[in-house]
Amino acid sequence: MLLQVKNLRCGYGSLEVVHGVSLHVCAGEIVGLLGANGAGKSSLMKSIIGLMAPWHGGVWMNGRRVAGQPAWRSISNSMVLVPEGRQIFSDMTVRENLLMGGYHNPDRGMDLDMVLDRFPRLRERIAQVAGTLSGGEQQMLALGRALMARPKMLLLDEPSMGLAPLMVEMVFAEIRAMRDLGVTILLVEQNATATLQIADRAYVMESGEIILEGEAAELLHNPEVKRAYLGKGYKEVWE
Repeated sequence: MLLQVKNLRCGYGSLEVVHGVSLHVCAGEIVGLLGANGAGKSSLMKSIIGLMAPWHGGVWMNGRRVAGQPAWRSISNSMVLVPEGRQIFSDMTVRENLLMGGYHNPDRGMDLDMVLDRFPRLRERIAQVAGTLSGGEQQMLALGRALMARPKMLLLDEPSMGLAPLMVEMVFAEIRAMRDLGVTILLVEQNATATLQIADRAYVMESGEIILEGEAAELLHNPEVKRAYLGKGYKEVWE
């Protein structure tokens, strides 16, 4: 397996928000991480990538223990996070943002062309200041910037948040295409249905714990997933 998380606990101050989570992602998979707001998904992602020190447990990438290492080491471990809210450099141009993503990549000039071929809209706006892009274009930029680092493992935190439905479809199509490029993906998403339609497997978090895991196709129709994800009244809004 490419990524392994064992009995991970983490939190803020004295408050533990992730309670002994274990999961794994095999090379070539798209694995979903689902759950309602406040379930602990983003905190878990931050601990995996090194933005948040785990209190207990471990993270292994390609058999190498990486838990507790600083976040900048994640690139050398071939692991890149696209954070919630995209976090682009809004005062820099599209080109500058992409080149920053490939800062440690000796072939970033060649990879820049590859990314622009994948995202033609970014090529059209290559000299535009990133903060003036639409939300969908900024998400494309965040994904392209991540690809510039040539990751083996990509962690995506809510990539469809705030996007129009057509742009959401484009983002999920691109996630599927990234897997075809050989990138393994751990995907945190509020759009459970779309995630389960493209994922191989998925985990469901509730109150800082994994409560369900399994093949995505099976979880898609599991009423317990709907309950954990949406709570009471889910039948009116899930379908």
